[in-house]
Amino acid sequence: MGQAGIELLRPARKGERTRPGARFFKPWRQIIESINDILKGQLDLELRSGRTPAGVIARVIQRLLAMTTAIRHNCLRPLGGR
Repeated sequence: MGQAGIELLRPARKGERTRPGARFFKPWRQIIESINDILKGQLDLELRSGRTPAGVIARVIQRLLAMTTAIRHNCLRPLGGR
């Protein structure tokens, strides 16, 4: 990757100078962690094991679609209205 001019972004280690892109790590890490927590809770992937990979994939897609639909519905709903 170094020959292709690609540089990996990673946090700096102790005693290491600040690396390029370091300012992006904290906000992105918080977003990724919150998405992981939401998905673990919503999808129940840690509680039940899927019988087949296709079944697990179908369940994940079904729940993501349902969650996305609910979020979209809430965004379109007028504030204060029922």
